[in-house]
Amino acid sequence: MYQLIKRFFDFFVALTAIVILSPLLIPIVIGLLLTGEHYVFYFQERVGYKNRVFDIWKFATMLKNSPNMTGGLITLKNDPRLTPMGGFLRKTKINELPQLFNVLIGDMSFVGPRPVMQKSFDQYPKDVQKVIYSVKPGLTGIGSIIFRDEEELITRQKELGNDPWEFYKNVIYPYKGKVEEWYQKHSSLKTDILILFLTVWAILLPKSELHYSVFKDIPKRPAQLS
Repeated sequence: MYQLIKRFFDFFVALTAIVILSPLLIPIVIGLLLTGEHYVFYFQERVGYKNRVFDIWKFATMLKNSPNMTGGLITLKNDPRLTPMGGFLRKTKINELPQLFNVLIGDMSFVGPRPVMQKSFDQYPKDVQKVIYSVKPGLTGIGSIIFRDEEELITRQKELGNDPWEFYKNVIYPYKGKVEEWYQKHSSLKTDILILFLTVWAILLPKSELHYSVFKDIPKRPAQLS
């Protein structure tokens, strides 16, 4: 019953949000057409439900050739490959709004583990790879809230001369896997509503640690991520 209610909620709210947000989305579309490389949407393959690959929708924030430029698939804070509107769209998370269409068609849910690229998925421990997408990936999730500073963490590793992919493999993804396994064990409408609230809270107060107070049994953040 929970999954049925969740799918109805996802479809209805996504459709409503697209209609309500259209006055915001249309000016962004026009702005992207007039700036940068003049393209609006960026479609990228991500690993999703049951480890199947799908195309995620985003507003374009990076140069088209950015995967082949310095930095590759990893985006840093103040990345020079960002388009004129890209920094603002990423900081405010507005670049993620087109994923409402992914929710509408059923590729994603509002709450769940964030879908990642295949190379990133391969960094997860094997036991985590088997279970992390037993639920649909989400627009937001407990992992998204905890790792809202992920770009800053990776930027710091680059500045220290460390390999970002090794940091993902050895620090970020093992912990993120534990967090998403926690979500699956505690998934409910109440948990989802609280995560949606905490997502808005984290955007308004990015330094807040309220999620650790609301969900007292979340695996604690490793010292390397402090």
